[in-house]
Amino acid sequence: MKKIITALLCSVVSFGAAASGNVDAGKALAEKYSCAACHGKDLGSPIDPSYPKLAGQHKDYLEHALTAYKRGDAPNGRNNPIMGGQVKPLSSQDIKDLAAYLSSLPTTLAAHR
Repeated sequence: MKKIITALLCSVVSFGAAASGNVDAGKALAEKYSCAACHGKDLGSPIDPSYPKLAGQHKDYLEHALTAYKRGDAPNGRNNPIMGGQVKPLSSQDIKDLAAYLSSLPTTLAAHR
């Protein structure tokens, strides 16, 4: 019985880690898809002021934005040909991984009250 409980707990812990995103996997994806080409080498200093700073953004916001770009013209989507092409091949887990990585980076973003 102890083995079954231990196995269940381990499953829950590993599912929770996957559900929240893997920082190392996200870093590999950011490098693979050359996010730095537009968003800057630190992913917080974009090459164009109209591009967002990704480093240190809230994980939930990043997941939402990437998912919206993947939807494209669909309801609740974002229509941007560059980002649409970048996120099209990403799975839901890839998006979680990227969001986990990007949100873990040092940032110059500040919240003002």
